[in-house]
Amino acid sequence: MKITKQHMLLYAVTDRSHLGGQSLEEAVEEILSAGATLLQLREKYLGEQEFLEQAQRLLPICRRHGVPLIINDNVRVAVQSGADGVHIGLGDMAIQKARQMLGPEKIIGASAHSVQEALAAAEAGADYLGCGAVFGTQTKKDAGLLPHETLRAICAAVNLPVVAIGGIGEQNILQLRGTGVDGVAVISALFSQKDKAAATRRLLELSRRMIGGAQ
Repeated sequence: MKITKQHMLLYAVTDRSHLGGQSLEEAVEEILSAGATLLQLREKYLGEQEFLEQAQRLLPICRRHGVPLIINDNVRVAVQSGADGVHIGLGDMAIQKARQMLGPEKIIGASAHSVQEALAAAEAGADYLGCGAVFGTQTKKDAGLLPHETLRAICAAVNLPVVAIGGIGEQNILQLRGTGVDGVAVISALFSQKDKAAATRRLLELSRRMIGGAQ
């Protein structure tokens, strides 16, 4: 499966700490049913076997909704679970090594915080870029803010889908208008909401407005 700009529109990134007793599978079902366009399983505190089993439980849900499943950082779990790809952060496994393990058809996303990093990731074979944090975020408290001017420069420099991430919610998403991003990646703006389906629909509409039209 190849990634497209349309997949970036509303990229849901999991966080089970927000669920308040609901299972991750139930939350993902709600969010994908309401139209989220991409899902990343991000589990920093699970052992590798538990991470793999969680990916295997989510994959059928993603398949049913036609939404790619991306694994955060762990290429082995991506391979073993049959997920559609992996997202690699700075300091994680090199893109070329991930491509060797995953093969040519899988999706590789990469984090970029500068034009130089974006160009290097594109040259190495990344399929899309995640750029941030564009606003303050509680999920990655050590993440420095990415100026919107730098985000615009990254989008202008590469011919890859680009998704903005970091502290994005209904109250600030429209501030990203004009940056050139193809959509937004969100965590708490979806997973911490009581009505996740309604939140998904609102964010989808706002993301379409942010990029300048329906996808």
